[in-house]
Amino acid sequence: METIKVGLIGFGTIGTGVARLLLEQAKRISLKTGKNVKLVKIADTDVTRPRNVKLPKGILTTDYHDILNDPEISVVVQLIGGTGIEREIMLEMLAAGKNIVTANKALLATCGEEIFNAARKKGCSVAFEAAVGGGIPIIAAISESLAANEIQSIHAILNGTCNFILSNMEENGSDYAPTLAEAQRLGFAEANPAMDVEGSDTAQKLAILSHIAFGVRVNWKNIPKVGIETVSGVDFRYAKLLGYSIKLLATARRIKGKRSEHDKLELSVSPTLVSRKSPLGEVKGAFNAVSVMGDAVGHSFYYGLGAGEMPTASAVVADVIDTIVGRTKITFQTLDLFDQEKLPADGIALAAPEDTTGRYYLRVTVEDRAGVMAEIADVLGKAGISIASLIQEDSAEQNAKRVSLIIMTHETTEGAVSNAIAQINKMKCVKTRTMKMRIYG
Repeated sequence: METIKVGLIGFGTIGTGVARLLLEQAKRISLKTGKNVKLVKIADTDVTRPRNVKLPKGILTTDYHDILNDPEISVVVQLIGGTGIEREIMLEMLAAGKNIVTANKALLATCGEEIFNAARKKGCSVAFEAAVGGGIPIIAAISESLAANEIQSIHAILNGTCNFILSNMEENGSDYAPTLAEAQRLGFAEANPAMDVEGSDTAQKLAILSHIAFGVRVNWKNIPKVGIETVSGVDFRYAKLLGYSIKLLATARRIKGKRSEHDKLELSVSPTLVSRKSPLGEVKGAFNAVSVMGDAVGHSFYYGLGAGEMPTASAVVADVIDTIVGRTKITFQTLDLFDQEKLPADGIALAAPEDTTGRYYLRVTVEDRAGVMAEIADVLGKAGISIASLIQEDSAEQNAKRVSLIIMTHETTEGAVSNAIAQINKMKCVKTRTMKMRIYG
């Protein structure tokens, strides 16, 4: 049986899981590939820290050049995060003719065109299932299983840290700051959680999914995003009363063009009221989920752990198997991912954020006096925004001088809502900045 040698760069939590699968399940992997798949070298800056895996002697090194310069290593699993030295290492590996498997979403979202063009020049492939959704096989689902479809929309929960925090705020009725502190104590949030809670991690994943599903190339930094820091415990109380949960939702939605106009694509990441009757509304804790609508298949739903050692390692090793069997190369060549010379067949373009439409939840904190509600309604009316429902909080439950108005709108545009809120926030009767969230489902 032919032997395929694999190198691993990055021996952290996910790297440990990958090593365990490749070493402990070698027979299983051999049956699936028809090859003897052998992990021969692991490179990491720290080779002394104990890991939960038994390694063959001589497999560890602190120098990634030991993998780069070994002509017998044909597949490299790169599990270091970032876009600095990580980019240089990946380009070196591709230049040496090695196929890549990676979970580095930031690198692909930022430097995808450069990485994929380098792979094409050398006849190599880049597999990245684990970069989005951890153990959920969403990349394969969209690029292969749903290939016969024109994708209409993607709505997804793509960050386990944020979903853990929001789920606990909902369950305990707590505010953001203490819930974040508890998530950090339990290890569900980093000491510096900015990339997660500000929506950047989700935006990077959405940029990758959008490229595969719709053919668009977008800098993840240009995707409109709002983090979860703005969500308050009171918002969960009203969301529940209205039949909703609150999720950090990544949205990619095709807007059909009129007559001869091209379709447009709405992209956003923001806290969103999600109907409790929808599958996304029931996603709790550190789980991820992706809801995809195709024109032929209709609605499909993908759910699972979006992070963690073994769920992510499962996706990585699946990519190793596909690379060895040859499926990755076929898909890589067919999709022409991040090819600057290829444009989406239907000419889809990004929609201006202010032109996107939807329903909105508004929480306006105002002084408790007669006529205030009419003043707020007048501003919304002049902006062309129709009120679907309105709740005024009992002043006895708050400071007697302030009350919250909870407004649910009919469908309107992002631009109209933003302009109305700008005017509302300038009113003397308004005591805090108005909270705005989209509604889904």
